[in-house]
Amino acid sequence: MSEAVLNAIREARAIAILRSNDQAIGRSALAAARRGGFRVLEVTLSTPGAVEIIAELSRDGHVLVGAGTVLTVEQARASVQAGARFLVSPVLDLDVIAEASRLGCVIMPGCATPTELWKAHRAGAPLQKLFPAPAGGPTWLRSVLAPMPFLRVIPTNGVEVDNATAWLAAGAFAVGCARSLFPPDEMAARAWDSIEARARALLAAVLD
Repeated sequence: MSEAVLNAIREARAIAILRSNDQAIGRSALAAARRGGFRVLEVTLSTPGAVEIIAELSRDGHVLVGAGTVLTVEQARASVQAGARFLVSPVLDLDVIAEASRLGCVIMPGCATPTELWKAHRAGAPLQKLFPAPAGGPTWLRSVLAPMPFLRVIPTNGVEVDNATAWLAAGAFAVGCARSLFPPDEMAARAWDSIEARARALLAAVLD
């Protein structure tokens, strides 16, 4: 299962990352991203009703859904039980990594330094979330991957339509699209057509 998830993320090259304070808005925003072509979706657990949304999405065989902002073993278990195929955390927590491995689920812990990226890899995390975005962006990532090309790094902060290809060219395994796909003002205005257009533009950039 893990290899299939990794292959799906590699082929998609981009993950839609939803963070919302309103469940209905979150659902509609994800629907807009899906209409725009996104097939790998991350629902952060800080979103109201996140586990319920994950359960709904997991019944759709055309998308790969994961849980974000996973901070505890209990959250990892609840997310996988709901149907999450991958787990994402903003931090490097060895207990969560171990639980994800026990559950047979892909884990992507948050890392901000080369040492953290290495520790995540050594702990068994098949993916490493680069968070927050480092100064230098893609240039920083290229420098880190030069001595550690085996890392599978996914930047999830600082990714925009005009630099997504640069991240990938620097060696990113894929990119995570959060505010660049779901701007708070457009979410509040329920500008679903605009979010759908953003999705199309982002995917056009990364899949070109």
